Amino acid sequence: MISRRNTLASLLALTSGAAIAIPTYAQGTMVRWQTALGPIDIQLYDNDAPKTVANFLGYVGSGAYSSTFFHRSVPGFVVQGGGYAWPASASSVSKVVAGPAVVNEFSATRSNLRGTVAMAKLGGDPNSATCEWFVNLADNSSNLDNQNGGFTVFGRVTAGGMAVVDQIAALKIVNAGGVYTALPVINQTSTSVKRENLVLATSVTILPGAAAASDADRVFNYLEGRYPQYVPLAGMTTGTALGYTYRYYPATNSYVGIQDGRVDYLVPAIDGNIHTLGSLADWLALAAGEGY
Repeated sequence: MISRRNTLASLLALTSGAAIAIPTYAQGTMVRWQTALGPIDIQLYDNDAPKTVANFLGYVGSGAYSSTFFHRSVPGFVVQGGGYAWPASASSVSKVVAGPAVVNEFSATRSNLRGTVAMAKLGGDPNSATCEWFVNLADNSSNLDNQNGGFTVFGRVTAGGMAVVDQIAALKIVNAGGVYTALPVINQTSTSVKRENLVLATSVTILPGAAAASDADRVFNYLEGRYPQYVPLAGMTTGTALGYTYRYYPATNSYVGIQDGRVDYLVPAIDGNIHTLGSLADWLALAAGEGY
């Protein structure tokens, strides 16, 4: 008989933390910024900062953000990216070709709090934002809300994504000169920085919104963003079998499946039993709360 127990729910609960204490805005587009450390899912404020969101999505849609990397990390302040790329086919770094600057849409109702995403810009020019953006690691409102016309917050990182951002902020930082004086690196041991040492965007995609995605996809996307250590995206496949809609995660040899209003989890290498993580309705509510 198939066993459906809740033992894995407590395992997942180990990774749960306090929700990011920032205001909730109208649900908008969700962008998944995939890195070697895990996905950073960003819920955009389509209605509250429409010009800035459109500008950001223009770079996403054109593929300009592919192979970009986080080039600046200031622990306790921000991590920043979007301006520089190192494609796999290239021998060195290139600058992202910037489009026209976007008009500043700063609002005091969207402060630079921990977990929010805002546009970088030139000093002394409020309307100079193009492709570079940053994630606030702390409450920077007293600083960034009150200089250069205020820095436009146009989205927020989900709770699971902030765990990845915090990993980036905890990386070794090197001074590689030029704009790379605070460059976060992975496993860098030589005097030079190689492509594999950078926190690269391996893919940047727009996730289907709640109106377009199936209930199953919304839950899968939420789980991938919230618990990437259990359901890592590398090699992930989707399918149907035995009445289930499922996703398979080869890196952990695990399955998440949805059937008859349940969300189930299977790791054949552990015990071969199917474990129920809860009802589909409950997981949908969690997904909706994060903007999926």
